[in-house]
Amino acid sequence: MTPRIPKFSTLGGGPTVLMLHGIGGGHLAFAPQVETLASVGYRAVAWDMPGYGHSAPIEPYTFKGLAESCIALIESLRCGEVTLLGHSMGGMVAQEVVARRPELVGKLILCGTSPSFGKPDGGWQRSFIAERTAPLDAGQSMAQLAAQLVPEMAGPAALPEGLQLATHCMSLVNPSTYRRALEALVSFDRRANLPQIRVPTLLIAGEHDRNAPPAVVKKMAGSIPGSTFIEMAGVGHLQNLEAPDDFDTLVLNFLALPRLLH
Repeated sequence: MTPRIPKFSTLGGGPTVLMLHGIGGGHLAFAPQVETLASVGYRAVAWDMPGYGHSAPIEPYTFKGLAESCIALIESLRCGEVTLLGHSMGGMVAQEVVARRPELVGKLILCGTSPSFGKPDGGWQRSFIAERTAPLDAGQSMAQLAAQLVPEMAGPAALPEGLQLATHCMSLVNPSTYRRALEALVSFDRRANLPQIRVPTLLIAGEHDRNAPPAVVKKMAGSIPGSTFIEMAGVGHLQNLEAPDDFDTLVLNFLALPRLLH
């Protein structure tokens, strides 16, 4: 059965850049990038991951299912190959798509993400989920959770407006989707596929990112042939919202480079 095509926003025309948000995001989490990319000649597309925004949830909620939804979206865009830009959990979806359908991806941008999550110990994973969902279990709303978590994710140089947008995005997330996404997150492991990535790849880390520390992202870059690693100073996990102008410059410079890898 063909997966339902997720909802997305799109602006501009030209080569397609498809942006995949993180666990607390939505298509609005890439609002600055959509505007920038569209203004300089790209077709900027930002999806709502299944279960987010107006996108139908999937069952079971797995990276295989999320990748299949993303692949269905790419094919519906009828653009040949895309540049995939994935942040955090969206970067994991991007890795899954590249592993399954490499011919659909022309360039890859991974920010604030990792090739596997946590430790293979089930006890650690259960406690991670319990810790993240405890405020919801205690009756808090996603808006209350966002107000607590977003400032903790940011670095000292974060743009206040960017954090406001991040908080707004997270407050809109369906709590049941958030729980399902957390459960999927701890199962992710695509370390073995990193050497098979054969497209130009840019990896971006935030200096103060505790979710995907620069050392983790740099190690990941070392396993992807010919990739580029850049660390952004002063920011944390939400690089594209904390320092949107600097982030956009990195992305545009990378997109302008000729394709040398095959």
